[in-house]
Amino acid sequence: MTELKPLNWAQKPGIGYSVARRADGGMNLTFTDLSEATLADWRDFALEHLLGSDRLTRNLYDLRDVQVIPEKAIKMAMEVNNDPVTRNLRVAVLVPTEDVRTAIMKIAAGAVGSGAAIRIFTSMAEAEAWLMKPLEQMV
Repeated sequence: MTELKPLNWAQKPGIGYSVARRADGGMNLTFTDLSEATLADWRDFALEHLLGSDRLTRNLYDLRDVQVIPEKAIKMAMEVNNDPVTRNLRVAVLVPTEDVRTAIMKIAAGAVGSGAAIRIFTSMAEAEAWLMKPLEQMV
């Protein structure tokens, strides 16, 4: 078995997310807020982890506990996930309702990039099933 990359992450006061390593080597990120401080910390963490990304990585972003998802947060996530290094990422975003999912899709509709494969879900089971699909089934 391949050694898992260390997270190099620790909970900080005032930062509204946590990170855990997935069994498949990816990460589960659970957000409780999308404040300026949280977004800045997440961006730095995400960009650091993109360095050295050399194989398919599956990440799950759980936003079900977030009360408001600002447009700025969506645009920042699109910017980070459009970096060419993210071509090895499969990202499932879990949101609380179909209305939130639709709102995010409208904002993200104009984004063009060759980065991560991203899908938005309202069901944990569907998100996990999509993350675990073999790469050849992703087309």
